[in-house]
Amino acid sequence: MKDMWKRRVQEMRMDYKTVEKVPYLSFPILEKTGLVKQGFSTKLGGVSQGKFATMNFTFTRGDNRAHVLENYSRMGKALGVDVERMVLSYQTHTTNVRLVTEEDAGKGIIKERDYENVDGLITNVPGITLVTFYADCVPLYFLDPVHRAIGLSHSGWRGTVNRMGKITLEKMREAFGTRAEEVIACIGPSICRDCYEVGSEVAQEFRKGFDKRHWEGILAEKEDEKYLLDLWRANEIILLETGVKQENIQVTDICTHCNSDYLFSHRTTGNERGNLAAFLGLAEK
Repeated sequence: MKDMWKRRVQEMRMDYKTVEKVPYLSFPILEKTGLVKQGFSTKLGGVSQGKFATMNFTFTRGDNRAHVLENYSRMGKALGVDVERMVLSYQTHTTNVRLVTEEDAGKGIIKERDYENVDGLITNVPGITLVTFYADCVPLYFLDPVHRAIGLSHSGWRGTVNRMGKITLEKMREAFGTRAEEVIACIGPSICRDCYEVGSEVAQEFRKGFDKRHWEGILAEKEDEKYLLDLWRANEIILLETGVKQENIQVTDICTHCNSDYLFSHRTTGNERGNLAAFLGLAEK
């Protein structure tokens, strides 16, 4: 099954696993630490139907709630985490990051969320699993192995140009004493440069937000004032500038749009879709 993916590079940067009949993608650099439970979902292995088929994790697009809850249950079993201690983001393309405590356990699943406009989550509570949602935007995973803390953030083009990765690390430093040079960071499955065409107004935002020496690596100009935008590289630059070591960064090799048979992609289907989810939790000691 691992050969089914259209990958952007030759080497495999992510593993494809199937546990309890649920397929998901995993980062080897995080897996080998033994400190976290982590994964990125696919469209496979769930019970949702129609445009949500089959492994949809959003409650807000019209899917049957019982189906979504069953999908969470299946993913929880696959990852070995407690669904009732998952904590869901409330994404609106902000750079707001929430410090998650034990009191937040279950929010978005078995409890109502008492927060909005949260695109990033951080915690140092073992057994809590952070959950964020995707259909082309970039998932950012963070592990501080020294202070035993994690972060998980959603970064579309707005989040990226406003440096969501840097802001998440700053929030982790404030809350846990995290040092960027000790962090392991991963850039997850999302739309690749070859598939992500943007207009001149978005390109201009990135030219304003990034040093000129990075423009060529982030933007490729096409005809009619269109550009190809590399969110993977842009986020990698942000992490490096913040102090994360190159050897501690793992960048995905899987594009959501190229692999729309297996991953939800807004560029492929628009709003007629479900959502993928990223999961990251500190393992119980």
